[in-house]
Amino acid sequence: MSRYGVPDTTAALTDRLIMDQVGRSSRVLDLGCGDGRLLCRLRDESECSVQGIELDHRQVVEAISKGMPVIQADLDEGLDEVPENSFDFAVLSQTLQQVRHPQKLLTRMLRVARRVVVLVPNYGHWRIRIQIMLHGRAPITGSLPYDWYNTPNLHFMSMLDFRDLCHQIKVRVVKEIPIIHGQAVIGAWGANIRADSALYVIERE
Repeated sequence: MSRYGVPDTTAALTDRLIMDQVGRSSRVLDLGCGDGRLLCRLRDESECSVQGIELDHRQVVEAISKGMPVIQADLDEGLDEVPENSFDFAVLSQTLQQVRHPQKLLTRMLRVARRVVVLVPNYGHWRIRIQIMLHGRAPITGSLPYDWYNTPNLHFMSMLDFRDLCHQIKVRVVKEIPIIHGQAVIGAWGANIRADSALYVIERE
């Protein structure tokens, strides 16, 4: 799996969810695009103009072999070379918790795109809470299948934490879609406890 990629177990669901948020013929920047799977679908099924950024060299080569325009770069180095408002949507899937400066990255994404689609794991999930409480050890779940010593994740957030961050950087949450048992459940009760992850669409206020 790419450092900035979508886990295989959730690929089909997350691809469909992201595509549902992106309008047809949109200009889309996929940050951490992996092997270009989502870029291909956006181009072929939604007639989008696409651009990818990926850190892993092997994934970049694979994406380019599929005809995808991909730049090899580290997201922590910023998006300074990307012109302001050059995209309609910027996508960041299961990656925000892996970069060193999540707040800065979101701000930069909103500089280059009108809207941002973000998928994040929810560390407020009840299984995580119970594992910590009963076993006193770093939790391992289906959506977080790493030991503490080999995880790519640098930050741990719940849905409430992400909302707070959006408020701090003056970002409006257009949509919040909790993912519960592999299903997108809008307006679910107790989402911060029940959701494995959540998808957000955000824009500048």
